[in-house]
Amino acid sequence: MDDLLSPVTLAVLVAVASWWLGTGVILWLVRLPARLFRTSMSGVTILLLLGLAGTAWSMRQLSVAADYVGFVSVIFMWSWHEMAFLSGWVTGPRRVPQETGARGWRRFSLAVQALLYHELALLLNFVVLWLMQMGQANHVALCTFALLWCMRLSAKLNLYFGVPQLGEQYLPGHLAYMASYFRKSSVTGCFYVTMTLSTGTWLWLVLQAQRGAVEVSTGWVLLASLLGLAIIEHLLMLFSLPLQRLWGWAMRHRAVAPVVPASSLPTQADRI
Repeated sequence: MDDLLSPVTLAVLVAVASWWLGTGVILWLVRLPARLFRTSMSGVTILLLLGLAGTAWSMRQLSVAADYVGFVSVIFMWSWHEMAFLSGWVTGPRRVPQETGARGWRRFSLAVQALLYHELALLLNFVVLWLMQMGQANHVALCTFALLWCMRLSAKLNLYFGVPQLGEQYLPGHLAYMASYFRKSSVTGCFYVTMTLSTGTWLWLVLQAQRGAVEVSTGWVLLASLLGLAIIEHLLMLFSLPLQRLWGWAMRHRAVAPVVPASSLPTQADRI
């Protein structure tokens, strides 16, 4: 019983619950009628402001409570970015499917245009956190945001270069055109590189703690758990698994009407 209630176990459970609940709520919100998006954005904007306030407080403290507050505060901020993107409010200047037959630099530049405003918003958020961090002792919030950002960028690159499972079923109907910027193919070198880096980092985090090289703080466990979940999400790009059952309560709200049929998605035959 003591092991079940240990600080390490609690931190792992908080990370898993934040990942599952945060993802599910956003999937549910973006499947509501579009007329409710303004209300949803107002709600997550309040969370964003609370997240900034919580982050500012957590950065000045060295305690277990501050680690949790910093971590959850960044989850609130990240929820704003997810909602803004999936609702279609903050995506990019290009809001149409990929050009048929686009390759090389042309294909890449069009893909960037489809995501540009979203990426700039993430960059701005990171700069704000970086400025807030100066002279402060607790780095959990900044590291959490950086971890989420790096792993999200890794996922986007892998979808761009090609993976067997694209997960286009998670896109709401008004963003189904985004699937045309993905490529369905066998595993590429990008996947091996990103998985080696992320898995190596996770093993380093775990080994550092096991060897006693660092104090096993709550923040350390939260970050290691979140990275482990991101690695699992990457592995699911390889296998056809009904992961959506984890969020069945969020995805049954209404069917996603695909704008871009799966048969029209770029394949490995469309060379970069």
